[in-house]
Amino acid sequence: MIEKPVALVTGGATGIGAACCRALSAEGFHVGIHYNKSAELARQLLDEIKEGFLIQADLSDTGQVDAMIGKIKDAAGKVDVLVNNAGQSINADILSMKVEQFDDQRALTRGVWYLTKRILRQFMLRSQSGRIINISSVVGHTGNAGQIPYTMEKAALDAFTRSLAQELKGRNILVNSVAPGFIDTEMTRELPEEIKNKAMEGIILERIGKPEEVAEVVAFLAKKGSYMTGSVIHVNGGLYGG
Repeated sequence: MIEKPVALVTGGATGIGAACCRALSAEGFHVGIHYNKSAELARQLLDEIKEGFLIQADLSDTGQVDAMIGKIKDAAGKVDVLVNNAGQSINADILSMKVEQFDDQRALTRGVWYLTKRILRQFMLRSQSGRIINISSVVGHTGNAGQIPYTMEKAALDAFTRSLAQELKGRNILVNSVAPGFIDTEMTRELPEEIKNKAMEGIILERIGKPEEVAEVVAFLAKKGSYMTGSVIHVNGGLYGG
């Protein structure tokens, strides 16, 4: 078993996930970098942070999640902090989106639920300790045209946070959400210009956020914040007050 505390970051190879891996590594964690398709970026990140391991899985496939648990046991023997960051955004308005596209988005929500369930049973409940940090989004609170399934997923993550925190009462496991606003990532760069411009109009700090600014809050929740559970922390430059 790894002596250092172990953090697992899903979708850890890119964007906010990669920033979280770097921030947690700087705080002394042995970091599990989960990825699905970004193998090369994940390897480069592991070379950068040094202390960690790679885990590949499609979280929408419960069989792959089960196999992932076995790989984590072999690589680290425990998980002290789980950062549910992996996400995808399938964009289309309600009239043009296909049922199959909606189901693809929904499958990832199920994957977050299933992975968390397995991490709890295999690691955190046995040690009677842990931190679960869910990366949701401001659009789960404000809505966003053309992103109904994505906004539903992010709203569900915050509801998941509140409900799971209550279920884990007395278990010494803290559950919180971090809800980023408009952050400079691969996902936001692909948004249409009109959506970007509209978002910028409402940001009090008048700039797009950096992945590292979200990761700072994740690192705080991973090591400190001992009187916080069931909370949603907004990191959005004043775009939305919560």
